[in-house]
Amino acid sequence: MSGGRRIIQWIYETYGRTRAALTAVVTRYRARGAVREVGKALGLPEDMTGALAGLVWGWSLEGVRDDQASELNLDTSDPRLALTLELSRELIGTPRHLSQHPGGFVLTSDRLDELVPIEPAAMEDRQVIEWDKDDIDALKFMKVDILGLGMLGCMRRAFALLAEHRGIAMTMASPTLQRDDPAVFAMIQRADTLGVFQIESRAQMSMLPRIKPEKFYDLVIEVAIVRPGPIQGDMVHPYLRRREGKEKPEYPREELRAVLQKTLGVPLFQEQAMKVAIVGAGFTAAEADQLRRAMATFKFTGGVSHFYDKLVEGMVGRGYPRDFAERTFKQIEGFGSYGFPESHAASFAKIAYASSWMKCHHPDIFCAALLNAQPMGFYAPAQIVRDARAHGVEVRPPCINRSRWDCTLEPTRGRYLAVRLGLRMARGLSNLHAAMIVSARGDEQFNSVEGVWRRAGVPPAAIERLADADAFHALAHDRRQALWQVKGLGDKPLPLFAAADAREGRSGPEGDEPMVTLEPLSEGREVVEDYRTIQLSLRAHPLAFLREDLRRRGVKSAAELDQVKDGRHVEVAGVILVRQKPGSAKGVLFITIEDETGIANGILWPDRFEAQRRTVLASAMVGLRGRLQREGIVTHIIIDRVIDYTPLLRSIGDAIPSAATWYASDGKADLPKGAAPDDTPRLRLQSRNFH
Repeated sequence: MSGGRRIIQWIYETYGRTRAALTAVVTRYRARGAVREVGKALGLPEDMTGALAGLVWGWSLEGVRDDQASELNLDTSDPRLALTLELSRELIGTPRHLSQHPGGFVLTSDRLDELVPIEPAAMEDRQVIEWDKDDIDALKFMKVDILGLGMLGCMRRAFALLAEHRGIAMTMASPTLQRDDPAVFAMIQRADTLGVFQIESRAQMSMLPRIKPEKFYDLVIEVAIVRPGPIQGDMVHPYLRRREGKEKPEYPREELRAVLQKTLGVPLFQEQAMKVAIVGAGFTAAEADQLRRAMATFKFTGGVSHFYDKLVEGMVGRGYPRDFAERTFKQIEGFGSYGFPESHAASFAKIAYASSWMKCHHPDIFCAALLNAQPMGFYAPAQIVRDARAHGVEVRPPCINRSRWDCTLEPTRGRYLAVRLGLRMARGLSNLHAAMIVSARGDEQFNSVEGVWRRAGVPPAAIERLADADAFHALAHDRRQALWQVKGLGDKPLPLFAAADAREGRSGPEGDEPMVTLEPLSEGREVVEDYRTIQLSLRAHPLAFLREDLRRRGVKSAAELDQVKDGRHVEVAGVILVRQKPGSAKGVLFITIEDETGIANGILWPDRFEAQRRTVLASAMVGLRGRLQREGIVTHIIIDRVIDYTPLLRSIGDAIPSAATWYASDGKADLPKGAAPDDTPRLRLQSRNFH
């Protein structure tokens, strides 16, 4: 049970179920869900509604436009399609259903169930009321948010592995994590922060080489500055210019120096904005608190604008230049788009530093803990594993005789322990079936596919998941051979053989099958199967098989961008890892792609995004063609055109043996049950969208 769940149950036990309950959340229709459900109600094919929904970015409020539907070669004059688009746009924002808040608790001194009905929630051992957070705020009830951070769970796992394998007992409060480690900050300055809390995003990685954090408080600023509030308030560039020595901090009055000196004259934190209002414009403490509340609700009420006259005129009246007062108000106004309190930024920076320390000094432990904490963060398991291998960590595949449910660590002769991928990586395998297999294995390793089935008592479908994941290599079975063995299993062991096994304390085969020789899969097909079943491949990167073709097209690799001069036009191709369109970016889309040599980042302006929306949102592999922009060690492609290379990606592993290559030792051609010569799985790589 996670820490958050334990705390939730502690609240119920401490305050009682008649005085504590989770608040409700009014779930409303968004563009994607609206077009899917309206289309379904009107009888549109599922593939059509799926294609329409795929054109929507994030939480769009505009729905699917007619011109976007036309890009799919759909007839927008068709009455059903036209009605679907119209009704789905009208449905956006309409309440769909009532759900439970993940951790928003109402606590009362008297019985809560005398004021509002309390009902069992969908999740076990939880209860919920029908009021949402806005209702609670209007009633002035106390609400406590019990929210968890995935990285805290990851660090808990990392500390446990550190104690088990290195004999080092640590927590977040350990003295080691209270000191500034030069090696850790050197890693952070290189933006070598994949997987690290808060500073792994494209924007953070671009900022790190410019800020060059050298001490903990620099991380506090780093966490706070890459936020919509500081960006909207035009605080980022002035701070960077001053940190780089290109501009001197401005303190018109000495009283402001004490408030703003540690952030070089730029109000990055909400507390600073309040103090500026008090010492610079003569606000009372109560008025400054009203300003804080207005900043928190600005995007809903525009409340900060009500303080314009008092703040600006107050500063001018106290001798500040008007242009300085205007800039200060604009910066404070930016906090309405989400700026951090200093305490919040410091707390996040603490976790960022701890995770950076773990990655710097124990990348093997960090990798295993991060994989066991998935899903979380910006990057998928494939990128986490690749990054660990780049740092000298050996990663081993899932194994029927060595893997547990979680990823574990194994001895090596090198500096770091090897990460053994856990059975959790096998797509579709349940924790229960994995536990049954590990328990049955005990100290006696399995020696056959049938032995796993008979000893563990799991259904053949579970064993097929492991065969698909190539987990039987320890038995000298490749993926295809193991799948062949699985197809020979029945629904359950025959009673006569099961009784004999129980009597003799062993498990034997139910019969002898003739040896079967199966043609091995090609390397490309193996990679396709790896990605399909465990989300990554330890054999090769998919683009390694396409490099010669891409080179003939004039496409550079990500590593080759280091040799391209600033301002030159270039094309780089890769699988899409992340699409990010922050609200503070004014419609700009950031794309991160990966090839076999590394990662490349692209910037797509709003007009170019709209012109190529379908390609950007629907493609798995793209080419980014545009102008290279370099600032220090940070490189981007300012994208002119996005080319869809998904068909090229899907060609990997297309070659599949014909039926004649499946043959038994008696010469009779045969196919495994359910297989066909043209059953060619396509390479599916899932990207992540952030908005």
